[in-house]
Amino acid sequence: MSYQKIREEALSEWNELINSRKPRIVVGTATCGVAVGAEEVIASMEREIQEKNLQVDIIRVGCLGVCYTEPLVIIFKEGNPPIAYGKITPENAGKLISTYFIEDDPCFDLALGTLELREDGRAYIPEIERMDKEERVVLKLSGLIDPENINHYIAFNGYQALNMALLMRRDFLIKEIKDSRLRGLGGAGFPTAIKMEATYKAQDKERFIICNADEGDPGAFMDRVVLESCPHQVIEGMVISAYIVGSKKGYVYTRMEYPLAIARLKKALAQAREKGFLGKNILGSGFDFDLEVIPGAGAFVCGESSALTASIEGRRPMPRVRPPRSTEVGLFGKPTLINNVKTFACIPAIVNNGAKWFASLGTEKSKGTAVFSLAGKVEKPGLVEVVMGTTLREVIYTFGGGVKGGKNLKGVQIGGPSGGCIPAKFIDTPIDFDSLKSLGSMMGSGGLIVLDDDTCMVDIAKYFLFFLKDESCGKCSFCRVGLSQMFYILENISRGEAKPEDIESLYSLAEDVKEGSLCSLGKTAANPILTTIKYFKEEYQAHVIEKICPALVCRDLMYYYIIPEKCYRGCEHCVLKCPVKAISTNEKGWKVVDQEKCTKCGNCLEVCPIEYGAVVKKPGKNPIN
Repeated sequence: MSYQKIREEALSEWNELINSRKPRIVVGTATCGVAVGAEEVIASMEREIQEKNLQVDIIRVGCLGVCYTEPLVIIFKEGNPPIAYGKITPENAGKLISTYFIEDDPCFDLALGTLELREDGRAYIPEIERMDKEERVVLKLSGLIDPENINHYIAFNGYQALNMALLMRRDFLIKEIKDSRLRGLGGAGFPTAIKMEATYKAQDKERFIICNADEGDPGAFMDRVVLESCPHQVIEGMVISAYIVGSKKGYVYTRMEYPLAIARLKKALAQAREKGFLGKNILGSGFDFDLEVIPGAGAFVCGESSALTASIEGRRPMPRVRPPRSTEVGLFGKPTLINNVKTFACIPAIVNNGAKWFASLGTEKSKGTAVFSLAGKVEKPGLVEVVMGTTLREVIYTFGGGVKGGKNLKGVQIGGPSGGCIPAKFIDTPIDFDSLKSLGSMMGSGGLIVLDDDTCMVDIAKYFLFFLKDESCGKCSFCRVGLSQMFYILENISRGEAKPEDIESLYSLAEDVKEGSLCSLGKTAANPILTTIKYFKEEYQAHVIEKICPALVCRDLMYYYIIPEKCYRGCEHCVLKCPVKAISTNEKGWKVVDQEKCTKCGNCLEVCPIEYGAVVKKPGKNPIN
């Protein structure tokens, strides 16, 4: 069947859906929505619809990016604009159905705003200011279509780029990608067209293509959302890329911890085969190509291309020395093109809109957009897609709503666990591959964690180093031994047991690990150490010299104290909640903490009535009651 015929059928289904007088409810069911009860909300709505004998369709979609509003519900009812509702619960979901559909009361107290269309055809909610300021390429359809219905994707020109590409010469397409100046969005920022061209020109005619969806960064969830919300966009980008390099077989290597993404991806692959976008003689072009999903075991090192290919082959995932590169000797010893989820997702847009359009977005050296997962101490966590060159200030305050609780910004950890910690004074730094690198960090795959004044930078460095040392494959000594030794020094610092010279030893060791490690895991693992010492050295000195943790985070360098003048004599909240019975009443009737018994759990601080404020944290290693 021709693409035109396929699209006509898809448009017919889509138009019937959106032009129907029958109301419909759209619910965000990506992992962020499911985690806070989206499926329970749907079940509650379905019960109410059935009990009231209503004619209403419920459609599951992906993530719109505003994860802090989940479960997110959008109701389309004839005569009214589409209304978006946030943080819907199973309890008020049924009420919303009966009140809106029977009493014609839209429940504005639950509403976020209306869903509207921009001139470029992208939907947004004006009341959520950040949505209109985003520039969505990768996330354009996320949260707006059913990811398990291929016709929804096709209705928005899905697979049109593939249909066009199959009629073009491969060298022309490579030039188009080259002119767009697309760089890899998995972290390294290597020019995509150069890898394509190298694979295309490889002497061995058997070639493979791999989508690296092994998203292992703590706090990062961009790739997962794309696969859960619009898997066909990634599939289309992979098929086009396979046609360009002459590959007949491809793999999507994703994390076993992403069950929903895997399920939706597998369903999307089956639908694509049924429509003729995968398999033999794709769209009658004579080009054969198929895809397979490979769930990984969750090793962070598999984000490195040679370790990833080893894992697919059934071998232990360990990076190898390069050259030769994957484009020459990759999977099963054959030329292999490996790109990130977001990189493949950009390919259809470039083919549809042209290289000049994509190159018009971003900075001189970093074109296109960047997708970030906002996490940490930020008011509005979620996903945001902005043009390259947008400043950290804009991302945190315009798109993220600022620092949680109105506290002061201390810094930003960007680029994943091996990214660097950038202090607040560099908040106006543009986000692109080169600017962040100059500060000792990197853009990475798009994880951005906001840090406030309550963050201990020694503890942050220790947290990420703990992750990285455990994820090291152990192949090279600098990484295997160096990371463990750095973590040991950090533990001593956080306990107040280090000497002043240990700070310099830590910095020097980090430099050695950076220079001597084989792969990017080891080479970048030192970034949290190097940047925190460079920009927050006074905190290290406070831990080592003064034996205090200024942020009151490190347990061995802080303690809980009950202020006698504020403690209400008859209140027993702290006594009852202390799990180790470290709090007692002295002869004066005051509550006191036995510091030798105290485990620093913080229960006493949590339960102390706010009007008293008697329990406080104080800096110090050897407190005296």
